[in-house]
Amino acid sequence: MAQAPKTEFADLIAKDRAERRKFEWRGTFLEYLERVKEDASLAWLAHRRVYEMIMNPGVEPADPERDARLRRLFGDRIPPTYHFFEDEFFGMERTLEKIARYFYAAAMGGEEARQVLYLMGPVGSGKSSLVERLKRGLEELPPLYVIDGCPMFGNPLTLIPRHLRPAFEDMLGVKIEGDLCPPTRWRLLNEFDGRYEEMPVRTISFSKRGQRGIGVVPPVDPNNQDTSVLIGSEDISKLDRFSEGDPRILQLNGAFNVGNRGMVEFIEVFKNDTEYLHTMITATQEKFIPAPGRHGTCYVDCCIVAHSNEAEWQRFRSDHTNEAILDRIVVVKVPYNLRLSEEIKIYRKFIDRSNFEAQLAPHTLEVASMFAILTRLESTPKCDLMTKLRLYNGDEVVEKGRTKKISVRELHDDAKREGMFGISTRFIMKALDSALSQTTASITPLGVREALIHMVREADLADDVKKQYLEYLQDTLHKAYLELLEKDITKAFVYSFHEQAETLFQNYLDHAEAFVTKTKLKDTHTGEDLNPDDAFLKSIEEQIAIIGPAAEGFRQEVIAFLWRATRRGESVSYTAYEPLKDAIEKKLMSSVRDISRIITKARTRDEEQRERYDRMVHTLIENGYPEDTVDTILKYAANHLWKD
Repeated sequence: MAQAPKTEFADLIAKDRAERRKFEWRGTFLEYLERVKEDASLAWLAHRRVYEMIMNPGVEPADPERDARLRRLFGDRIPPTYHFFEDEFFGMERTLEKIARYFYAAAMGGEEARQVLYLMGPVGSGKSSLVERLKRGLEELPPLYVIDGCPMFGNPLTLIPRHLRPAFEDMLGVKIEGDLCPPTRWRLLNEFDGRYEEMPVRTISFSKRGQRGIGVVPPVDPNNQDTSVLIGSEDISKLDRFSEGDPRILQLNGAFNVGNRGMVEFIEVFKNDTEYLHTMITATQEKFIPAPGRHGTCYVDCCIVAHSNEAEWQRFRSDHTNEAILDRIVVVKVPYNLRLSEEIKIYRKFIDRSNFEAQLAPHTLEVASMFAILTRLESTPKCDLMTKLRLYNGDEVVEKGRTKKISVRELHDDAKREGMFGISTRFIMKALDSALSQTTASITPLGVREALIHMVREADLADDVKKQYLEYLQDTLHKAYLELLEKDITKAFVYSFHEQAETLFQNYLDHAEAFVTKTKLKDTHTGEDLNPDDAFLKSIEEQIAIIGPAAEGFRQEVIAFLWRATRRGESVSYTAYEPLKDAIEKKLMSSVRDISRIITKARTRDEEQRERYDRMVHTLIENGYPEDTVDTILKYAANHLWKD
C-alpha cells in the first residue's frame, strides 16, 4: 500500500517532464530560419503575441436581437465576450473591449505599439487582477525562440544585418526590427567571428518568477531611486578581468531587460518620481533604453502596462511638465462594477475559491452586492437609486403597468464618475469573511448586513458618507430584502408556483388575443365558442394598477410583444414580458398573502395551519434555504414584514 502512491507521484513527474521536453528546441540560427519560414508566428513581436493570446480562446459576439437585457444596457453596440477573461472578470465589458482594441492596434503596428497601456481606477476595481491575467496568459503560451545566452532573450532575427533585412523579410513574410544587446553583439563578433548563421538559438518559457519575458517595477522610494531596477547595472566585481568598456561587465537584469519580448508592469506607476519614468518614454517611443554605464543603448520589444488609482493620475496629469509622458499613454478606466448580477458573481467566485464550509441563504450575496453598488451610484432626478440599480442590471422596471422608459446610456452620461468611488469588493469580502468565520453552519442576509453595519461604523469615512452608507443598510436594503423575503414566503404557499403562473399566463394570452382581434375562443373541453373573459383579464391587470381605458392599450402591447418574440423564434414564458410577469406573480401572491401572514405570525397553530406551515418550510428548504436559517428568517418576517 505504501508503494502505490510513490509510483503514482513518480509517474506524474515523469509524464510532466516528458511533455515539457517536447517543446524544448535547440539549434543554429540557420535552422531557426527554416522554422520561421514554415510558421511566421514564431517571429511575432510582443504586442502581436499578447493580442493573439487574448483572441485565440475565442471571441463571442453578442446578438442584440436575442438578448433583450444586454440591449437595454448597451443599445445596439454590445461588447463581445472574450473567453480569455471569462469566469474571472465581471461587469467590465467596456474595459475589456478597450484593452483588446489597444492590443489590436499595437499588433498592427499602429501608434499604440509605442504607447503605454495605463489602467486607472479605484482600489479593488480589478486593475492588478487584469495585469495578472495577462502575465499568467504569457506563462501559458508555447515557448519563445531566443538567442541562446542572450541576457535579454533577444529576437534571433535581430542577428540579420540591416542591409539584408529587406531580402529576408520577403523570404520569410515577417517584419524585422530591433538590434542586438551589447553583450550578444560582442559574442557574435568575438566568439563567432560575425558568422551569425551559426549563433545558437533555443526555446524558453515565459516566467514571472524565473524573470523571463515578464518584468515588474514596484513603486520605489522617490528619495532613493536607482535606474538599475529598470535597466540593470555594471558588475564591478568583473572589472579586474575586463575593461570598463567591455560589455561583458553588464548585468542586464532590470525590468526592461527581463521583460523584453513580453511585458513590463509598472505598479502604482505615478508614485515614482517623474525623472525615474523618463526611461519609459524612450522604451515606448523609440523602443530603446540606455545600457548601464557607457555602453550605448539596448533595443526593447515589450508591452508596457501601468496602473494606479485616480487620485494619483489626476495629480500627475495636473503637472504640465509631465506632458511628454502623458502624450505616450493610452488611458483605460477600470471602474467598479455597477451591475447587480455581475457583482454577485464576483463574490461567488471568491467564496468558491475559499475553504469556508458555511452555506449561504438565498439573497445573502444579493443584499451585499446591492449595498456595494448603491455606494458607487450618483443620485439623479430621473429615478431613485434602487430603480437606477435595477436599470443598470438590465432589468425592466414596471410602474403602474408600464415599463419605465429611462435610457441607461443617458443615466451613465449624466454621471461621469460613477464607479470611480464607493465601497470596494475587498470591503464586502471582509464582511462576508467575518460572517462566514463566525459560524460553520449558514449565514443569512441579516448576518451579512449586521457585519456591514459594524464595518461601516468602524471605517475611517467622512461623517456624511458614513451616514449615507448606514441609511442604505438600515433602511433601503432593509426594505429591499423584505420585498424579496415576502415573495419567497408567499411563493412557498403556492403549490407548483411556476406551473400555476404559466397557466395564468397562457389563459391571459388567449383571452387578450381574442379581445384585441375581436374574435372568440374555443373551449378546449366542449368546443363551444366563448367571448373573452373581461373580468379575468381585469383581475390580472389591476395587480399593476392597469384600470379603465388603459386596459385596452395594455392588452395590445402584450399581444404585439408576443408576436415580435414569436417572429424572432424566442421561447415565450410567463417571465418574458416584465409587466405581465409582475402582474401574474402579484395575482398568485395576493391569493395566499393573508394565510401566509396569519400562519407565519401565529404563536400556536391548529392542525391544518401546522401542516401548511410545515409544507411552506419544506418548500423554502427545497428552494435553497439552509434548514438552520429558516426559523430565524421566518421570525424576522413575522416581526418586520406583516405588522398588524
